[in-house]
Order: sequence, then structure tokens, then C-alpha cells
Amino acid sequence: MNSFSKARQRIELLLDENSFVEIGAGVTARVTDFNMDPKQMPSDGVITGYGVVDGNLVYVYSQNAEVLGGSVGEMHAAKIARIYDMAIRTGAPVVGLLDSAGMRLQEGVDALGAFGRIYAAQAKASGVIPQVCGIFGNCGGGLALTAAASDYAFMAEDAKLFVTAPNALVGNREDKNDTAAASVRYAAGNVDGIGTEEEVLGMIRSLLCLLPSNNEDDDVQETGDDFNRSCANAAAFAQDPAAAFSEIADDGIFFEVKKGFAPEMVCGLARLGGAVTGIVGNCAARYDEKGEQARTFETLLTTDGCSKAAGFVRFCDAFEIPVITFTNVTGFAASEQEEKKIAEASARLMSAFAGATIPKINVITGSCLGSAGIVMNSAAAGADLTISYPETTVGIMESALAARILCGGKTGSEIAEAAGDYEQRFNSASAAAARGYIDRIVEPADIRKYLIGSLEVLYTKREELPARKHSSK
Repeated sequence: MNSFSKARQRIELLLDENSFVEIGAGVTARVTDFNMDPKQMPSDGVITGYGVVDGNLVYVYSQNAEVLGGSVGEMHAAKIARIYDMAIRTGAPVVGLLDSAGMRLQEGVDALGAFGRIYAAQAKASGVIPQVCGIFGNCGGGLALTAAASDYAFMAEDAKLFVTAPNALVGNREDKNDTAAASVRYAAGNVDGIGTEEEVLGMIRSLLCLLPSNNEDDDVQETGDDFNRSCANAAAFAQDPAAAFSEIADDGIFFEVKKGFAPEMVCGLARLGGAVTGIVGNCAARYDEKGEQARTFETLLTTDGCSKAAGFVRFCDAFEIPVITFTNVTGFAASEQEEKKIAEASARLMSAFAGATIPKINVITGSCLGSAGIVMNSAAAGADLTISYPETTVGIMESALAARILCGGKTGSEIAEAAGDYEQRFNSASAAAARGYIDRIVEPADIRKYLIGSLEVLYTKREELPARKHSSK
């Protein structure tokens, strides 16, 4: 099977059967320098058109590595830009299937301008329509920016993603550190998922079935899942938001993004009562497919975790997707490396939550302590509704530490007595509820029905922020 058939086969595997309609099949490059023959460049190396995924309109382009390595030139970019223009007008997502040698050297500055045209189209579409890409073969140089500018990116296991090739990095060799490898890019948070080509296309399809078509799409679907269904395992999975929300979500479907990056912070999408919902949660443990604990993490905000969550919250806000947070945090990660950026990253997460006008619901599943707890979509910072499980800890700091500070110089028994008193008066969920920081205390098994009810109450939420062009953070 040649590369051209691969480019088209990827489209056929992505879209519903027999739904693809090609646009611009007759386009060829105009350049004839360096013995280039337009007849040898069918579709100028990129197949463009539209089709449907699960019955919903999607625009797609798939680069053809057999035509000059799928390199990007003037007409190649013009075809992609036209797809973007049509997608914005009709309010439908764009999916790019990337497989390219990069910039077409034979076209010189026209190829450079071509990249700029693609970047401009992506910037115009950002926050208006979802942009998703799949990376197959090579995605290097300037094309790596196209993948980064997409809302979500997925990568085949044998593909390469790089701005500078591994062998061109000073002091590096590919066999020493393949910085372009899918596993490396996944761990760095540059892509949301990796797998075989078929798996990548399946991930994109699954994601598209959850994403709204545009920033004005009111995407609520019928569900046969009982709104009042009890979630018996929610308490057991309180430390793992991904496992918990797989229990809570409609039909148990939770799509996690960037799972390989900053695993202590879970981000993903699901439907709840038929409505698409974004999930952000502090992860203290990961459970495997057998329900057994596989990994544990400290309940601390990290630089990477905050950055990951901030980007996800801003995406949800742009597309009117409500956000539910599962909060279990005791402080900030403390190390020389973390100290360089943790304040800035946390401030950006705080800004993302506070500046979002979408419905925001906070569920306290464990601890919610100090400034880190405030950052995680707290009531004080603008959450619309705050729910807590029983026996959670909500306060400035752990009671034992507070007692040692308040009772310096006293005996151990006196400090222990003070710690118990502090816990009851200031650090319990009931104490926070008495002061209006928690709206309701619910059992984990009942969380699904309360979340669906909360989303229904907030469905008509309207909020106006102060007049401005955009926030500076």
C-alpha cells in the first residue's frame, strides 16, 4: 500500500463510511523551478474535504507523503487554509492528519509564506471550532507548530515530532535520546495520546463524539443512563478522579487527555446527564483495569499539573463546556526546580478558573488546604457550587501543624488536645459549610445525581466580566 493510499485510508478510517467528499483534488503546485513538474504532484500533496463522524460534520486534511514527502508549499497551504475558512463559516471541527517532510525548499519564500498562512488560519479558528490533529510519519520543523496550535494532538507510535531533529541538537544523538519519539512527546505533554495508526484514529473519533462542533453549539444528547444511578465505587476511587469519573459518567465513558503528562493532575471529558463536561482533579493514586492501586502521588500542586489544568480549563471556557473539579490537595510541591515556576503556574490556573464564565462545580473528595485549595476552583475564587464528601479536611493547614504553631512551648498532650479542637472548629467539612464555603455534603455513592442536578440548575448561567480585551495571564 503506497503513501497516497495511506493518506486517503486514514481519512476513510476516521470518518463514517462513504461520507468523505474531497475538495480541491485538481489543485497542483505552480512552481516549475528545479525541474519540478506539476503533473507529478497530484493534489499538491494534501487531500482535503469534509465528511461526518457519528453523523456530525467534520473537515479534514491528510498530507500525502508520496508527493514530495508531503512537503508544504504555496498551494498545499492554500488548500488547508480554505478548509479552515469553510469550517469556521459552517461551525465544524478541523482534523489534520500530518505526515510531511516539512517546508518545500523548491518554492523558497513562497513556502515560508505558506506556513504563515496555516498558522494564521489556526489562530483565527482557535476558540471558535475545535482543532484536532493526528501525527503520522514525520512532523518536523515549522509543522510541529501546527500540531502544537491544535487543541488536541495524537501520535502514532512510530511517528516523529520535532522542531529540531534529535541529531541536530548539540551534544545529542538519536540513539542516545530520541527527542522526537512518541513516548518522549507523550511524557512531555506535547500530545494527548499515542498508539497504532488505527488506535490514534479511534482516539480522534472518540474525542470528536464528545466535543461540541463550535463555540456556540449546545451539545446535549439523550442518555439511557439513569440520572439517579448510585455510584457504589465512587468512595473507593476518591483518590483517583479518572477512575471515579469513569464510575460517575454516562455509560462509564471518560476520555482522559494528556494522561502521560503530570499524572498527578487528571483532565478529561465525559457526558453527565447527556451534557459534555470537563473534569479536572487532583490525583493521589492511580488504579489499573483490575481496580488495584498501581501508582501513588503526593497531594500537591505541581508546575506541570497547574499548566496542564489551566490550558484545559481555558479550552472548556472557550467552548462553553462546564467544569467539575475533584479537589484533594494539601499544598504546593516544594523543590528547587518547582520553586522556579510554581507560583506563576498556580496563578495561571487560578486565573483560568476565576476568569471562566462557564458553570463551575467543585467536589472536595479529600483535603482542601491552604492557598493550593483556593486555586482548585474554590467557592471563594468563584465556583458556582461546592460539594464535599463527608470527613474531608478543609482549612488553612493540617490541624497537627496548626496546633504546634499555636501552642509552642506546651506539652505534647496539650498540643494534641489543641489539634483535635482545631480540627473540629476549623478544618472539617461541616465547619466550612457553616461559614458558607460548602453548599452541600453528600455521600460519594450519591454524587452522580447531585452533579447532574447542579449542572441543570446552572444550565442558564450568565456572567459578565469587566470590559476588557482579554486577561493578561
